[in-house]
Amino acid sequence: MKNPDHTERRRLLKMLAGAPMLPLGAASLLAGHPARASEDGTPALPSTKPIARPSVATPGAAPFVSAEFISMPAPGLSEPEGMARTTVESAMDLVFADGSRRRVQLGYEAFFMTGDRVPDGKGGMVLAGGYLDIHGAPIMDTSVPGRARPFFSDCPDGMSLLTLAGPLGEADGATGPPTVTKPATATVYAVVQFEYLSRDRAGQDMWARLPSPIAVLTLSQNLQTGQLTLVRYSNVDTAPVHGLWVTCGASLSPWNTHLSSEEYEPDATTARTSASFRAFSRHLYGDARRANPYHYGHLPEITVQPDGTGSIKKHYCMGRISHELVQIMPDQRTALMGDDATNGGLFMFVADRRADLSSGTLYVARWTQTSGTGPGAGTLTWIRLGHATSAEVKELADDLVAADIMDVRTADPKNAAYTRIRFDGKNNWVRLKPGRRQAAAFLETHRYAALVGGTLAFTKMEGTTVNAQDKIAYTAMAHIETSMVDGTSPHLHVEGPDAGAVYQLRLQAGQVDTDGLGIDSEWVPVDMGAVPELVGAMLAAPDALGNRHRSDRISNPDNLKFSEKLRTLFVGEDSMGRVNSFLWAFNVDTRLLSRLLSCPVAAESTGLHAVDDINGWTYITSNFQHTADWNDVHDVVRPVLEPLVKAKYRNGRGASVGYLTAVKINA
Repeated sequence: MKNPDHTERRRLLKMLAGAPMLPLGAASLLAGHPARASEDGTPALPSTKPIARPSVATPGAAPFVSAEFISMPAPGLSEPEGMARTTVESAMDLVFADGSRRRVQLGYEAFFMTGDRVPDGKGGMVLAGGYLDIHGAPIMDTSVPGRARPFFSDCPDGMSLLTLAGPLGEADGATGPPTVTKPATATVYAVVQFEYLSRDRAGQDMWARLPSPIAVLTLSQNLQTGQLTLVRYSNVDTAPVHGLWVTCGASLSPWNTHLSSEEYEPDATTARTSASFRAFSRHLYGDARRANPYHYGHLPEITVQPDGTGSIKKHYCMGRISHELVQIMPDQRTALMGDDATNGGLFMFVADRRADLSSGTLYVARWTQTSGTGPGAGTLTWIRLGHATSAEVKELADDLVAADIMDVRTADPKNAAYTRIRFDGKNNWVRLKPGRRQAAAFLETHRYAALVGGTLAFTKMEGTTVNAQDKIAYTAMAHIETSMVDGTSPHLHVEGPDAGAVYQLRLQAGQVDTDGLGIDSEWVPVDMGAVPELVGAMLAAPDALGNRHRSDRISNPDNLKFSEKLRTLFVGEDSMGRVNSFLWAFNVDTRLLSRLLSCPVAAESTGLHAVDDINGWTYITSNFQHTADWNDVHDVVRPVLEPLVKAKYRNGRGASVGYLTAVKINA
């Protein structure tokens, strides 16, 4: 996930893994996969290497008790291919009640690489990760004269895997003699979103200059092996919500919808003159002045239909912030939200009704520090920002401009009517316009939350997830830097490290806000401190590969997902201190940290979703993004690895969407 304020650093993105193309002639690995061709005609096949099929326990096996992941080594230049592609050499040990174990060797399978032509379910093909304007037409890259091509993303991010109620079916694509029985299959769906495009064909920066696409994948699940095969790719029509802005992390709601995100909300005080926002508007509408910044920075929700299409709506009442990932608690009302920003906050939304995010109450946390050592620790109290319906806020967004809501100055006006706050790493002096408290709370949420005393000092607060059994939430702070360490916050001042940390938050009932009013939720965070085993660590000096962060510890944690069945927290990295980003598994009972996957060099681990059970199979989805996003950390390895990356990933412009080997736990 990119941070526009840190242009000297590699853009911070999101994704979990991908797989390069198989060599031509690997037909034996393609059984059940529809033919695909890339935009430039190059074959793009699904897997990095033959996948180890899961072993199946014998009938009558003892009940499953726990899982242990067997860590893979960090790849090195002795096998450069392993550093240049998605590499999975880990395993899962299943432990049963009688003490027996079964080991499953893990691998990686890709549904597609962005830029592939994939089936649209109507007899045609569609460009995976392709960008569409408000009318659903492809947006063309004309940066190279005479070589216009449709834009497609190199940054797939948040993904959800789900099923809809319905009967199991037969595999549509299976062929063979009439005497051969088709394997029993079921229909599974995935929703995948694409955060941005790194650069156009001429090499120009394209961050936040294109409307983010989002698609529903219809998948065929082989019930004997768990293998998932892409059957249909369907773009979601985002015109009803004015298009999407920088969709990053995602989660699956308890009511089976995909909760998307729009991060780095455009600053409404400067958007009209912003080159990137004007380019976004031009690509979306054909008019650089038409897009309204207040339509972006909200929570989109996608509902999958049985025919493999998806419908979309945006919730305007959950705060206009840098939405990274929203985690809904088991009550189906309380939402804890990541805020990937400089001077970000910890926000909570409590919906009025279960499984309905269209109205509710928005809160921001105030941190009272109890330790400033390392990542620090603090207790949390909650400030009520307001109550609203999505329709009410949408009406305000349609009608108002920034100057109607707040008077914002970037230089000290020497006027006591203004309050100095920190916004996006800089000083702002703000004065609320009369009668605009509601608009400020829900459309200028960062500024308003700081104005009323919230702790707006967190940096790069990314993935959020919940361990429901223990009533603990987890949130990833990818970088502990700037506003967390520079002393500009009156509430929060810690040491670091810049390599980041995962924090845990205890959740309790019976809480009141700072006005003494009860908070109608049993899932309110009351304190926050780092998980000791999940704190990044710097090296005293770069190692032989150029790594600056230790390879046996997490580095810039980003995506988080928790598996209740496996009692495991999965952590995907967006490392700017290591050559490769990893996907980790952390068992919260044994405290064992295991490396599951290594992303291609310079890529970010994204698309994480831990799925406990789909028709008896367990899945971990994983994508990667921006594999050609080189920085000075890669100086040692780049001469060796860049040619390999270009050969595997469409000259560095392709990225894979897929999953780790399916595992059947209770066979």
